[in-house]
Amino acid sequence: MTWVTDLDEYRADSLASWNEAAPSWGKRHDWLFEQTRPVTERIVEALGPGPGESILELAAGPGDLGLSIAERVAPAGRLVSSDFSPEMVALARENGTARGLTNVEYRVLDAERLDLADGSVDGVVCRWGFMLMADPAAAFRETRRVLRHGGRLVFAVWAGPERNPWMTVPIAAAVDQGIVEAPDPAKPGPFNLQDPDQIRALVGGSGFAEPEIEEIAFAFHYVDFGEFWDSLMHLSQRFGRGVAALSEPERGEFRGVVLDRLAPFRGEDGSYTMDASSWGVRVER
Repeated sequence: MTWVTDLDEYRADSLASWNEAAPSWGKRHDWLFEQTRPVTERIVEALGPGPGESILELAAGPGDLGLSIAERVAPAGRLVSSDFSPEMVALARENGTARGLTNVEYRVLDAERLDLADGSVDGVVCRWGFMLMADPAAAFRETRRVLRHGGRLVFAVWAGPERNPWMTVPIAAAVDQGIVEAPDPAKPGPFNLQDPDQIRALVGGSGFAEPEIEEIAFAFHYVDFGEFWDSLMHLSQRFGRGVAALSEPERGEFRGVVLDRLAPFRGEDGSYTMDASSWGVRVER
């Protein structure tokens, strides 16, 4: 099997997974929006969208980041809210309609092969998308192509696993219990762009100027273990599938394992607070 075929299979599997995940992300939308607000607000601030501008969001998922920008560029400006998953695009459209936005175009777009004209947008944003793409270098090149001269790209990717126990603690437990396979560092994944030097190399190699990189530290808050478990089952396809395949007794036993490992993050009131960290990157064309 060639690496190209591996990537093609990854693209197909990823598309199927995100289409399948869209309903669950819709159910947890309000919670996720509030938890990740610090990253969303920092990206919007770094982009500095102005009235009348045209902005593209890549890998938009439920669309919250881009929809916040659409409000800034209205009424004459427009947002293109895009994702390669049709189900996620439908979810973003639902959220935009609920907010009464009329200056948004919802499109199914592959970031590695953008069906947009050269120099057609003033800015591009992407929150936690590039590190999951099969060929992020191609996506950066395409992003630069569709940006006007002087346009801005602002994106976030996850920092290292040691900075993100909210994700690594339960996944490590699942790996140790044989429920999921250990992540393959050679394949796309949450931490594939954890190294700022790698970010600089990819961005610079795509023709962009030197990027500005900053850490955006925040935290996930859970009122109790039940909320933590529910968010994992709904938002992590890999984790959810592995746990769903267990028998009821096995599932209960594994819940106990995860509960034990979360002890350091438990407050006196039974709530949990777990650190999270992203790299925020801003670069001009």
